[in-house]
Amino acid sequence: MSAAVPRILLVDDTPLNLEALADALRADKYELQKAEDGEEAWEVLNQDPHFKVVLLDLMMPRLDGMGLLARLKGDDRFRHLPVILQTADASPERIAEGIQAGAFYYLTKPLNRRVLRSIVRAAVETRLSIDAIQKEVAAGARSAALLQRADFLFRSPEDARALASLLVRAFPDHERVSMGVWELLINAVEHGNLEVSYEEKSDLMQDQRLFDELAERMKRPEFQNRVVRVHLERGPNCLTLTVEDEGAGFDWKEFLELSPDRAFHAHGRGIAMAKALSFDELTYEGRGNKAVAKVWI
Repeated sequence: MSAAVPRILLVDDTPLNLEALADALRADKYELQKAEDGEEAWEVLNQDPHFKVVLLDLMMPRLDGMGLLARLKGDDRFRHLPVILQTADASPERIAEGIQAGAFYYLTKPLNRRVLRSIVRAAVETRLSIDAIQKEVAAGARSAALLQRADFLFRSPEDARALASLLVRAFPDHERVSMGVWELLINAVEHGNLEVSYEEKSDLMQDQRLFDELAERMKRPEFQNRVVRVHLERGPNCLTLTVEDEGAGFDWKEFLELSPDRAFHAHGRGIAMAKALSFDELTYEGRGNKAVAKVWI
């Protein structure tokens, strides 16, 4: 298959479960590889670390899901690899344990095919967006690291990706901040200026209509002149990134941490992931339309 096809590793100790997962995902044109326990999956990943997503069962012999997750998050090669845990135990305590260990995506058994495809698609699209930013960073000049203060305006998701690749270069650890910078910028467009609600995005993602809806809203008179303002400033001890949209704002407090009841949704984890993985400090100001992220240097 083409190298451009996203590769997914399916890990489950039951062959019938593996086949059911593969059958559900074939329609989305992924390249799928299977492993029957955590140790086999670890061997596969060590030989080829370029998978976009790992779909991981919790209960397995030799090395279970939590054991493999701990290895992945302890290895710099896999620090930002999306891991989707599938479990029959949907208790808040069990889910919170996985979130604390670094799993931001969950599926419950028995699996719903539509939900499965939606969650996997969301994880793949996030990983591909970050890969694209990092590729541009690697190919670009290092001059952005010299920035002391800069201001930007942008409107569209395409603008957000282009600007993210520039902003990321200003930070000492590009890979660490890529996901967080992208999430703040794209959220300012989708949920901020274009006012796509949480519930609307859930439906749009399941029906694969999100990008079309964003493009349509960009043309509406009430949205077409809105911009996102971005300010980057280098201080003696930290880099501060401020992202402010012109939307109505939102109640951001519940989104700074990923709660167990949202772990099974296809989206709604970006801010929590940015806070946990990308930034040393992330706060919101005003009515929730201004994000302030800091990285100590």
